Amino acid sequence: MYIEHNIYDLNVAMVNKNIIKIRKKLDKLDNLFLDLIKKRTKLVDEVLINKKFKKDIIDKKRIKIILNGIKKKSKRKKIDHQVTQKIWISMIRAYIDYEYRKFKK
Repeated sequence: MYIEHNIYDLNVAMVNKNIIKIRKKLDKLDNLFLDLIKKRTKLVDEVLINKKFKKDIIDKKRIKIILNGIKKKSKRKKIDHQVTQKIWISMIRAYIDYEYRKFKK
């Protein structure tokens, strides 16, 4: 029993090392996402400058087109489209909120 327990401990340690390696890769991807978000925010700022009225912030037609496109692209790339839809909906809502906070006309 004692030997089995040690083997179990080794397996757990190996799994944890694998998890740690994978999480480091995830952290690197997260940093890339942050760089992309910064670039995207600058572009949103440029769009916002060109909006004359607060009512122009939400473009339901464009949102529908974006979400449909993400769904199609996700399926093509064999990515779970429910995950990408939720991510994009969340991002769109966050940027709508951002635009309302930044709107100055």
